[in-house]
Amino acid sequence: MPRGTPFHSRTSALCESQSWRNWSGYLAASSYTLVPEMEYHAIRNSAGLIDVSPLFKYDVRGGDALRVVNRVVTRDAASCRPKQIMYTPWCDGHGKTVDDGTIWNLGDGTWRVTSAEPNLRWIEDAGAGLDVEVEDASEDIAAVALQGPMSRAILQDLVDDAVDELRFYRFTQTRLDGVAATISRTGYTGDLGYEIWVEREAAERLWDTLMHAGRAHGITPAGMLALDIARIEAGFVLAEVDYVPSRRAVIDAQRYSPYELSLDWTVDLNKGSFVGRQALVREARQGPRRRIVGLQVDWEVAARFFREKDLPPEPPRLAWRSNIPVYYGHSQIGRATSGVWSPTLKRYVCIATVDAPYSGIGTVVEIEVTVEGERKKAPATVVKRPFYDPERKKA
Repeated sequence: MPRGTPFHSRTSALCESQSWRNWSGYLAASSYTLVPEMEYHAIRNSAGLIDVSPLFKYDVRGGDALRVVNRVVTRDAASCRPKQIMYTPWCDGHGKTVDDGTIWNLGDGTWRVTSAEPNLRWIEDAGAGLDVEVEDASEDIAAVALQGPMSRAILQDLVDDAVDELRFYRFTQTRLDGVAATISRTGYTGDLGYEIWVEREAAERLWDTLMHAGRAHGITPAGMLALDIARIEAGFVLAEVDYVPSRRAVIDAQRYSPYELSLDWTVDLNKGSFVGRQALVREARQGPRRRIVGLQVDWEVAARFFREKDLPPEPPRLAWRSNIPVYYGHSQIGRATSGVWSPTLKRYVCIATVDAPYSGIGTVVEIEVTVEGERKKAPATVVKRPFYDPERKKA
């Protein structure tokens, strides 16, 4: 049965909708209010506060810690400087993605791995026989994501200049209202944002401090529905939705390599041996057979299908997660797995898997649109991800 996170005493009191979902065995608010779009608008226009404590966190330490991390992930961990964070996938022996997450160089020879899926045994197996210890710190660390254009101003009110020079995908250790905290310039919204990590005993105090400091800046607790809209706009793939982690896959077609996820830039074939390297070398030479891409649906055409039924055009205001066929001519060449009407861009955008020959930017395909039980096809163009990429994210 799902249990509450270290912030549950606060999040449960604020969750007017009483709408929850199970995230790795924890209760995560789907939305706090009956109008989750307002939580999304806080992320894009002021600041959203999101409980991300269910993320798994593993500390890898010992003389061979770097060697083990580099054996697991596809990026070159040796190039990750102290107090730097890297996003990376990791693969099985067939070059298929086990999971994706982040690695942190804590600066004292210790590395932290964060992920959405449990990976303790996977990392331990990679370190068998080596001088390494892997600690599961998931229960000990509480975390919130403070995301949006006012997130920096809120933290500046609390920690002075500690965040002023904090670069994208870097972290700093400081004190926040007397509480030891790690602040990272990371997030899953594609916007300016930070994640704050504290010992679980300090969770409630952290929440209260951020909510009090953020009141003048429009801070709003945000749930998973709002986060899903933002992450699609950011073009981020989601495990169990846009791809299936290889250990959970039932058939080969459900398994994706980093190249099929269009994460070519995360694969360093020159760093030496790592799990899945040989298979990825072959795939790099041959090219992937499919790609995950961004699609922008021609809403003018889709809206016409509604009008033909005397219905008002109704774009998907909340993110959907399903398999919707994508066609080129009369042939199905893929499927869309996530989509939403972007309130900021005023466009209907999707994340989709298509056969590699149709993955080029500017390729026009068709996506299925169902109105009153009738299946239609609307044009959709392959576009660059992220769909939404504000300068403030990395500035």
